[in-house]
Amino acid sequence: MNTVGPAPGSQSSLRRANRERVVETLSTNGPLTQVEIAGATGLSPATISNLVRDLDGDGAVSLTNSVRNGRRAVLVSLLGGAPLLAGVAFGDRDIRIAVGTGPNDLIARHRMPLPQDHNADEGLDRAARLLHEVLADNGHTLADLEQVALGLPAPVDSVSGAVGSELIMPGWRGVHAAAELQAALATPVILDNTANFAAEGELLAGALGGVETGAYLKLSHGVGAGLVIGGTVFRGSAGTAGEIGHLTIDEAGPVCRCGNRGCLNTYVGSPALISAIAPSQGPIPLREIVSRAQQGDPGCRRVITDAGRHLGVALAGLVNLLNPEVIAVGGQLARTGDLLLDAMREGVERGAIPSAAASVTLVPGALGDDAEVRGALLRAAGARSARVG
Repeated sequence: MNTVGPAPGSQSSLRRANRERVVETLSTNGPLTQVEIAGATGLSPATISNLVRDLDGDGAVSLTNSVRNGRRAVLVSLLGGAPLLAGVAFGDRDIRIAVGTGPNDLIARHRMPLPQDHNADEGLDRAARLLHEVLADNGHTLADLEQVALGLPAPVDSVSGAVGSELIMPGWRGVHAAAELQAALATPVILDNTANFAAEGELLAGALGGVETGAYLKLSHGVGAGLVIGGTVFRGSAGTAGEIGHLTIDEAGPVCRCGNRGCLNTYVGSPALISAIAPSQGPIPLREIVSRAQQGDPGCRRVITDAGRHLGVALAGLVNLLNPEVIAVGGQLARTGDLLLDAMREGVERGAIPSAAASVTLVPGALGDDAEVRGALLRAAGARSARVG
């Protein structure tokens, strides 16, 4: 029997390599259209069509009718049980979970509120229970889960695997969150900042698609950023890049919980906005400030535009330093649309050098609340592929 495989560079060898590339792409990203497979692999549409036909004939994939961007499409899915992945994204006061076979194939998603300044034990316990419930509701168990990506709204030290500042999330001091959740789930867990995950989600299928230099800005109870350099998320030497919320914009400003004065968070974080509106409307929560601003309330609109101007001051420095093409804005404050963005644009135009200000576009994020978990699923898929490859 001839055990020698196809000669390197032969048509059969090339076809096999291309087939493996398609299978790997589907394994990493979940079900895709043929156009999406072509874009992800760099292969021509005709080559993808032939490979999908062969895979379908071999019973390796299934073809199902679906809708993509409002148009009918046929999704190509791996058969034989694509691995289940999970994205777990903590906010300041909530937790979001998504389960799927890839960032484009979400089986289920769920959100649960959390108390302010919750501790790590409480947060991780809720994450494990919520993940178990979401899986069970969809006919799965923890045994079906192959990789989890965990995001925290704080700098994550890539060297120690712990929160990079004990003052930003005091209830998580000294906790190795990935290791703790991994032990609870008996499933590999990787850890990153949630803003980095959101940036990856927007790079994959949102407002940062095709961007080489840019940023994702999350504006909710606090401010975080994911930086994009060279078309990928930039984390810095120890994983803590992007902490724009702790950029000083006034050295004589209020004392921040991180210990510095005049951090951006002290002007645009939820405590500052709630305090600003309290004299006229009482201590209403952030979501109510946003809702009333959307409805035209002049006081709440002023609070939002003031926040936008402070953000513009910080972004002007980022624009001068990074010279980004696009800055995508998400989080609760982004729901106010141009009310916020126009004030931010004014601040950038006032504070950045003209050529840098003219070359950057501020846009709302395209994925909304799904940006973080979509990015987390993408990271989980990559980690799984690296582990099993």
